Amino acid sequence: MATIAATSLGGSGQRTMTRTTLTGTADTFNYTKGAILVIENPTGGALSPTITGAGASSSIPVPGYGSVSAAGGYAVGSIAAGAARVIPLDSIAAFLTGAISITNGTGLVCALLNP
Repeated sequence: MATIAATSLGGSGQRTMTRTTLTGTADTFNYTKGAILVIENPTGGALSPTITGAGASSSIPVPGYGSVSAAGGYAVGSIAAGAARVIPLDSIAAFLTGAISITNGTGLVCALLNP
């Protein structure tokens, strides 16, 4: 289990970005409004991680659509070897309630950028 440490973007100038290699068993991070999660895949094959908040609701009202469930987590989708994804976490905030974990990501490298 790895805890993804955040890199603060506050202030001016450059900074060293903290990167964390995931172990695949309930890797965790803390959500801060305005944060961005960067996921890179340096492994030899595609990986499909899921980001899940333990307290995510199973009934979120979506205007014009009905209710949807965030309880199963946010499926990032397949990340090919050598590829990366950038996720503005505010866009998936409904999935990030309670203790947050990333599963199915063994070998992925993450950076959490906080405002």
